[in-house]
Amino acid sequence: MRRREDERFLTGKGRYTSDLRPDGMTHACLARTPSPAGRITAIDTESARAAPGVLAVFTAADLAADNIPDLPQDAAPPRDDGGKPANTPRPLLIRDVFRYQGEPYAMVVAETAQQAADAVELITAEIEDLPFTMSVADALAPAAPRPWVETDDNIAFVRRVGGWDEIDDVLASSAHVVSLDFSVSRVTAATMEPRVSLGEYGDGRYTLHTSTQSPFGVRGRLAKDVFGVDPSAIRVRAHDVGGSFGMKGGMFSEDALVLWAARRCGQPVRWESGRSEAFLADDHGRDVEGTAELGLNAEGEFTCLRVRARGNAGAYFSRRAMGLVGNLGGIAGTYRTPVIAAEVLGVFTNTVPITPYRGAGRPEATLIIERIIDRAASELGIDPFELRRRNLIPADAMPWQTGLTFKYDCGDFAQTMARAQALAEMDGFDARREEAASRGRLRGIGIANPIEVAGGPASQPRKDDAWIGVTADGAVELRPGCMSVGQGHETGLVELTARLLGVPADSIIFRQGDTDILPSGRGSGGSSGLIVGGSAIQRTVEALIEAGRGIAAEAFEAAAADIAFADGRFSVAGTDMTMTLTQIAAHAAAGGGEFAAGAEFLPPAVTYPNGCHVCEVEIDPETGVVTLIRYVGVEDVGTVVNKTLVEGQMHGGIAQGVGQALGESIVYDRESGQMLTGSFLDYTMPIAGMMPEILLDNVIVPTQVNPLGAKGVGEAGTVGSLAATMNAVCNALAPLGVAHLDMPLTPQRVWRAIHDAGH
Repeated sequence: MRRREDERFLTGKGRYTSDLRPDGMTHACLARTPSPAGRITAIDTESARAAPGVLAVFTAADLAADNIPDLPQDAAPPRDDGGKPANTPRPLLIRDVFRYQGEPYAMVVAETAQQAADAVELITAEIEDLPFTMSVADALAPAAPRPWVETDDNIAFVRRVGGWDEIDDVLASSAHVVSLDFSVSRVTAATMEPRVSLGEYGDGRYTLHTSTQSPFGVRGRLAKDVFGVDPSAIRVRAHDVGGSFGMKGGMFSEDALVLWAARRCGQPVRWESGRSEAFLADDHGRDVEGTAELGLNAEGEFTCLRVRARGNAGAYFSRRAMGLVGNLGGIAGTYRTPVIAAEVLGVFTNTVPITPYRGAGRPEATLIIERIIDRAASELGIDPFELRRRNLIPADAMPWQTGLTFKYDCGDFAQTMARAQALAEMDGFDARREEAASRGRLRGIGIANPIEVAGGPASQPRKDDAWIGVTADGAVELRPGCMSVGQGHETGLVELTARLLGVPADSIIFRQGDTDILPSGRGSGGSSGLIVGGSAIQRTVEALIEAGRGIAAEAFEAAAADIAFADGRFSVAGTDMTMTLTQIAAHAAAGGGEFAAGAEFLPPAVTYPNGCHVCEVEIDPETGVVTLIRYVGVEDVGTVVNKTLVEGQMHGGIAQGVGQALGESIVYDRESGQMLTGSFLDYTMPIAGMMPEILLDNVIVPTQVNPLGAKGVGEAGTVGSLAATMNAVCNALAPLGVAHLDMPLTPQRVWRAIHDAGH
């Protein structure tokens, strides 16, 4: 089935939040802090209030007058070191102390967006500068400035897991110990559609239209933490969403502000992020550094792994900043490493807070294990592919409890690697490298065996809901609790429903992203769309068929046990009496009822999609430019419902990993604290011309964790491509004596490494 939403999107007929124009709509613009740390001692809004078209100017004092609180911390940060956990409530508008460049401190509401933007320029704030710290290293230094002076240190959280009691002894007894210092750059989601929030208020009820991947989650925070009302008093609607990648998974200040302003002004209020504003207003992702040590015996088998990671949490703590903590088990990879000890330290700095970005800790974990394996292969003189193969968990050993939290239920890692090896024509790589050298080019190949957790959190998987109704005119309405933000759920979930019910896909109406049409919904995140949301749909179809049996039994005056269902029809066993779904719906309607059912699915455990990625690159040593020559990805995502959607998710995910490896990086100036990469002139996004032909294949090992046998594909491309691309470039540079480079592998950084190596 082809993507049925594509025609709408490609012809400009999508319906995004910014397309909405309710009567009387006004426009909001926010004044934001110009530096990373300071105290606002006074705000002058008089000129802004008098500006043309301005309806209101709001500050924190107005919020306080309406008893609108700061956003409370959404979780208690772990401190496995015994330290005191921090409490970091986040103001909707800054009253006094601010902690990063871009925090909002005033809001203008005007008749037009331009009038609001012009009026914001008229607001002046008196600011007392405060000391700041921008990096993890600086924040951990003695006497470092503290974003939160109430705390004893700049540590946001500490999580220690694994075999810390034995790791020192196992490392000491290992024949070889390989070390790696790693750094994963800070990035921004740069979604195709910037964030937009439109608030309405009437008859005592709030309605928020917003570009989010989690409508029910946003409603919950608004009801509980902002307005103190029952969730039924708030409706959240997400329409078409042009990309999210985790960043749009939580509630932002602007969501609450437009609702509150709509109530105060008596008119709808819309805020729409500008592209440059998004660099400051959107939460960031990644930003992890640390060290890893891999122990091996004389035969090249892994004995242990120790990882100490330090993550830049930004200025405020949130559970969403702990992506690497929740996905730390991925450091184990697909390998039989008996002892693993890992620590993740989160650090407060005066930077934009961290939130999930495609993979949320999974790409970082895979990068750590896959880069250090390449370092070990180089130091021991073993082929990188062979070293991985030698240490793989065999298929017949499943289920497998890793040395670090995760327990894999199934998988055939050796088959996946073999398939990738063949597709990538790895046996001919040496000849291709020699040919490239004859043209003055450096050629490299990189391998990564990604594995990630999906449908989590791993410690407590979350459920999803669905509802299906059939009308007397033959329409089938599907309401999933999961949320499509570009993945193609409107196709995949409709196709699944059509197969299960035996009806044409074009008879199915797809409705999503409205908290009024379901009791709850999981939204999008963690590759849960099919494995949890799709399974909820299967349960709903089963409930609908069971309800249909009851209606058919009444109509046929037969026992429900004698009613069979197949190919969209109910029939009485041993007779020619049948009823279609439409006829069942008409019969129910005639009796004053409906033919509909709702159900939920709570997975008993998470799933573990896995794969093997092979990236091949060439480098021009004169310029440092890296060119991707070929890319192979073989993934086990369990049951494949729609191959086109799987490949689409892989293409996009691979591009995002490549983009970060080769260019994307949010950079702050250490001395001034100013963001240096606040536009696409400096923040290097991947473009189509960077990408080679991508060869994809699947090894299908269905899971028993859900009724569909699906494992999830949303994160897979990025989890593998970040590590595979880094390994490929480092492999190309290795003959020059360059052992390791950190991302982003920009032409300047690559050229400098070549130059410093004496070439």
